[in-house]
Amino acid sequence: MHIDYAARQDKLRQITGVDAVILAPGANLFYFTGLEFHLSERPTLVIVTPDGGLSLIIPQLEMPKLHQRPDLEARAFSWTDTEGSAGAFRQAVEELGLRGKMLGVDGLTVRVSEWLAFQAVDSSLKVSAVERQIIRVLAHKSPEEVEAMRQAVRLSEAALERLLGWVQPGMTERQIATRLGEELNALGSHGNAFEPLIQTGPNSALPHGMITERALQKDEFLLIDYGGRYEGYPADITRTFCLGTPSAEMQRIYDTVRAANEAGIKAAGPGVPMGAVDKAAREVIRAAGYGEYFIHRTGHGLGLNGHELIPQIAEGVTDLLEPGMAFTVEPGIYVPGLGGVRIEDNVVITESGVDVLTSFPKQQLVLKR
Repeated sequence: MHIDYAARQDKLRQITGVDAVILAPGANLFYFTGLEFHLSERPTLVIVTPDGGLSLIIPQLEMPKLHQRPDLEARAFSWTDTEGSAGAFRQAVEELGLRGKMLGVDGLTVRVSEWLAFQAVDSSLKVSAVERQIIRVLAHKSPEEVEAMRQAVRLSEAALERLLGWVQPGMTERQIATRLGEELNALGSHGNAFEPLIQTGPNSALPHGMITERALQKDEFLLIDYGGRYEGYPADITRTFCLGTPSAEMQRIYDTVRAANEAGIKAAGPGVPMGAVDKAAREVIRAAGYGEYFIHRTGHGLGLNGHELIPQIAEGVTDLLEPGMAFTVEPGIYVPGLGGVRIEDNVVITESGVDVLTSFPKQQLVLKR
């Protein structure tokens, strides 16, 4: 994927009210520079200044990565474990003319300890959290980014197809998760988008539960929430199954969630309020009498960060969907003691409608053999 990092960095310089933008290791730093650093006890920060400059406060041991990227034309304020990072912070503030300035920080990743290191140099420095402005840049996916996500979906769905040919009652959630990871790797996934959720029976009533040693039983829910990555971009897919014969209530819950999922996708499009997608899905569930069991938003932004702040597919959000925005549509019903159903698709807003990246079948709850 060819990326114009200079153009991406220029969008940071368009953030108003700040004199520099600070990024910490993570997906946002990677998006704007292509550099990958491990978030650790060693401070590593990118500083984007209005003069077109790109600078780094960087441990000496990370310098080889920077040497491999002469295209960035980045200035390094490096430091060693022996001397510590205080001198690098002081040098950066002095030489970049940041004394008394307003620093825009990615407030979701820049740590208090790093802000205190800046303040130790100049207590008159001010800070403004600009993560929403940063994520707004990331929210508009290029065609190349969309294609990477589409490929992540393809290999993820192929892995699920293989898994379902193997899974049987008696297998534990952990065994199923391990096998799913193996299938993703075999198909070329660049790692997991997140730790998969494999939830069986009553465990599936916990939207953010944990994988346990519980064994799957016949005639109960099997919820699988997972995704692979391709070139850094994720899939985030959920499907729910039953190996055996579901009860009438299980079938009713499944049919309701599926209808809510489809209503949410149908409601999406350019210029549509984000909350309208949530409303369309939620009204289906409320009308079926399960409103109290739908206990989360309908979807979240999807990109390098996995979950992204924009778009926010939740009740009452009036911000409008725009072309290039990618997100999930994932309504669910969670009944304590019985279990839960979630059906999650990945979509991208286009100029004229919505592009549904996921295609794994969701017509049937019962897993056919």
